[in-house]
This record gives sequence, C-alpha cells and structure tokens, in this order.
Amino acid sequence: MRILVPVVMLALVVVAWWGIVIAYQIPRYILPSPADVAIAMVTDWPILGRSLLNTLWTTFAALALALSGGVALAILMTQSKWIELALYPYAVILQVTPIVAIAPLILIYAPSTEFALLLCAWIVAFFPVLSNTTAGLKSVDHNLLDLFQLYGASRWRTLWHLQIPAALPFFLAGLKIAGGLALIAAVVAEFAAGSAGAGSGLAFRLLESQYRLNIPRLFAALILLSLTGVVIFAMTSLVSHLLLRRWHESALPRDR
Repeated sequence: MRILVPVVMLALVVVAWWGIVIAYQIPRYILPSPADVAIAMVTDWPILGRSLLNTLWTTFAALALALSGGVALAILMTQSKWIELALYPYAVILQVTPIVAIAPLILIYAPSTEFALLLCAWIVAFFPVLSNTTAGLKSVDHNLLDLFQLYGASRWRTLWHLQIPAALPFFLAGLKIAGGLALIAAVVAEFAAGSAGAGSGLAFRLLESQYRLNIPRLFAALILLSLTGVVIFAMTSLVSHLLLRRWHESALPRDR
C-alpha cells in the first residue's frame, strides 16, 4: 500500500502537467507534454542510451575507486595517528573546494577527457566514504577494545573482528551519500568538459538540446538522470538492508 502512494502522486503530477500544456496551448519548445517527452525518449534512444552508458561508466567507476580508496585510507588513518594528521586535512580541502571551480583545471592537466571526468567524480565521492568509515572505526566501544587487548588479540585481528563490523553501518551510510554524489559530480564534470562525440554523457545532451531548442529531448535526458539517481539510491539501500537486516537496529523491522 505504501508503494502506491508515490506512484499515485507521480500520476497526479503527470496529469496536471499534461492538463496545463493543453489548457494554455504551450508550444513544445517551451514546455513539451508528457507524450512529447515519451516520443523523444523512444525516437532519440540510440543517442540517449549511449550517453547514459557513458555517464553510468563514469559514475560507477568513480564510486568503486572511492570505496576502495576511502576504506583503505580510513583503515590506515585509524591505525596511525601520524598518517591521519598528514593526510586528513588534504582530504577535507578536496571536499570543501567546489568541484565546479577545480574541474576546468583538471580538464587542462588531465591526459584525457575521460580521465578528467573520472577524477572529478572520484574527488566528490571519496570524502563521504572516508569520513564515515573513519568515524565508524573510531566508534568502537572502549570496553570491547580493552577486552580484546586482555585476551592478547593482535591489532589486525582486532580490526577485522571488532572495528570493521562496528564501522559497517557508518560505511554503508557513506556509500548511500557517495553514490548520489558520484552521479552529480559526473554530470558537473561533463558540463564543464562540454565535449561532443561518441563519449558524450547525458549532461552534454542536456546542453545540446538546450542550444537546439529540442526541449522534449532535454526533458527525456533529465528524466534518465533522475531515474539513474533513484536506481543508485535503491541499490545502495538494498545493499545496506541485506548486510544489516539480521543484527543492526537501523535495519530491524519495527512493529507499528
């Protein structure tokens, strides 16, 4: 029943949108009807589909690099205070610097446009994974740490059997954030690059459609980006649920 609520809401929005276009006879180059957008989605799918795959590749490659690099660096920083003092401030600098400001520089110095797009997306997705995982590794109950030391557990055994399980909910929260940010950063980088050709992503199709006043295609590309974000969030939420459902309070069912 709960699933029907957003579906009904979406249907009402589409009907209202269609009604406004018909009632005010708005030209399609200003506001296309849902039918115009659906037709553009089908007729322009060869172009939009290729662009979608390019954007997806950048997003998921950046997310994979952010996950591996963020987790590895978080473990190193929690094992060595000197490494944390040396590297964490620069990770913060990367995070707080707007990607729009540094994307042009990355595009200038990167060996290729594809590498520049990947680097921009990685920079944005990296910090949530790093900060959340670090916070999780540090949040272990000190009484349990003392117990592991009492039984003579090594540092790596303590990390594997105590700290990493305790950090898992924090890591998964960072994963949800990083998934959406990787897509946003990929789109921003594509806007900054503005490169046409076979490797163009959906962001370039948005710009191209705007310049050519092909507004139905613009709406179709925008809908694809929105659906991509929803799918990424659903995938990360499913992973979180599957890993936490048997033992963590945040995923346990509540009787209400």
